Amino acid sequence: MGVVADRRTVGHPGVGRVLVVIPTYNEADNVDRIVARVREAAPAVDVLVADDNSPDGTGAIADGLAGADPQVHVLHRPGKEGLGAAYLAGFAWARRRGYDAVVEMDADGSHAPEDLPALLEAARDADMVIGSRWTRGARVLNWPLRRLLLSRAGNLYARLALGVPVSDATGGYRVYRAAALDAIDLDSVRSQGYAFQVELSRLAHRAGVRMVEVPITFAEREHGDSKMSPLIVAEALWRITTWGLRDRRATARRPDALARWP
Repeated sequence: MGVVADRRTVGHPGVGRVLVVIPTYNEADNVDRIVARVREAAPAVDVLVADDNSPDGTGAIADGLAGADPQVHVLHRPGKEGLGAAYLAGFAWARRRGYDAVVEMDADGSHAPEDLPALLEAARDADMVIGSRWTRGARVLNWPLRRLLLSRAGNLYARLALGVPVSDATGGYRVYRAAALDAIDLDSVRSQGYAFQVELSRLAHRAGVRMVEVPITFAEREHGDSKMSPLIVAEALWRITTWGLRDRRATARRPDALARWP
């Protein structure tokens, strides 16, 4: 019991107390597996399942996990409001409770919890760490060619349009230290899905947040249904284009900004 208490107090060395936020909607087949893997891979971190009132009982399963493990918590949300809203709620929950870092992680197993220690190690010297699918050493498993091309093209477009110096601006496996969350204007964020991750990458870059990428192994989900849709892709394309044009207009009005963009 004393060991658990010490781990929760100290957290990850050089980073502090860490909260892994896992948004869920109809993930009854996955939530117990992913939480167990997180607790095995990184015993010192806490977990928050942010459930959007899943009709398949995901929230009740998460409550059972929390009842059996004091390092697992559940945030019950009133309904399906999207990935971005769930993460923003998780960030706020963590900040109110004094966590030093927050991790984004999908519930479907595509983000391997076994990669989490490497991301946390990188966070010792950075304020924001992206678990990247497209940097050297990364692997993407069981994705059809269409998804591979879509992701590579979307990330290339985001980099060219926004000048964000990362290879995987849409990646959703991340560590944010408290300093990064404080630097980003989270109240201004309105996007969801791929666009949410790109927006936070853009805001972090513009705020001067120290960002690094760590290669991960990314795998297609084995259970449940994907939340990807043409609407999510269209939102990302529209928002990236809008942000890119807005940033260029701002740069044109302020020549001194050229040194900071891209």
